[in-house]
Amino acid sequence: MTLLLRTRGQCDFDAEHLLDVFSQQRQRFIAVLQAFGAAEWRSPTRCAEWSAHEVVRHLCDTNMNAVASEPADRALGTSSGFDPRTTPRQWLTASEGEAPGDTLSRFVKTTERRFARDRARLADGLSFDVHLPYGQVDWTVRMLHGFWDSWLHERDVLLASGCEHPTNGDATIYATAYGLFIAGAVASRFGARVQEKLTLGSDGGGVFDLDNRDGVMLTVTRATTDGPPAALAADALAGRGSADALGDLPASSRAALMLMADFFNTPVAPSQT
Repeated sequence: MTLLLRTRGQCDFDAEHLLDVFSQQRQRFIAVLQAFGAAEWRSPTRCAEWSAHEVVRHLCDTNMNAVASEPADRALGTSSGFDPRTTPRQWLTASEGEAPGDTLSRFVKTTERRFARDRARLADGLSFDVHLPYGQVDWTVRMLHGFWDSWLHERDVLLASGCEHPTNGDATIYATAYGLFIAGAVASRFGARVQEKLTLGSDGGGVFDLDNRDGVMLTVTRATTDGPPAALAADALAGRGSADALGDLPASSRAALMLMADFFNTPVAPSQT
């Protein structure tokens, strides 16, 4: 598997394969949730302020945002006021008081709608741009963004409760690649320049070649290599782990790539929520 992600120019990845991987990830997670009792739904997660129930309610919201996405959609753009620390909390107000069983039913139905919509778009060969926090991209990149968010939140629920995360190499490399890509975009926004090859190991590992000096370009080549586990690197970049998971990168590059994690973990004043 090879991937090319760019903020300037066309990205190159197999969107149909990604959608298959995304669908498999969701079905695995839904199967786990179907066995949850009341205690599991109330249990804390790696998201400091959210229970498992709130995480799944959030994923229902992202499903419907994806279904509603149209050309030039700005729902996840900074120009529309989107802030990943506060906006998703605001979305949750619409489902306040919802019972876990109703949330699970809504999660199943909205997931089906999301994937049906995306499969139809791919079958029709549609290409249109939408806005993400770092700029304008083809809608298929938003699908990758949604997968990354879903994969991380599945880990947020399962790992916090001591359960194994049933991921695989395809899922892990997509999530890690996108996490590194947007970490590079955030670093660029802060004026930090990174040109590095990051070698990650375990299932989903490979060589991740990042350059954010003029826009962001990431080339990923899947390979069996030594290095920190790719899944732990993805966690760290999203604020769920230590920079040690980025291996032997120079300190300046590690600090630059952890700026996104620092942002995610920056407390927000009550007036901003």
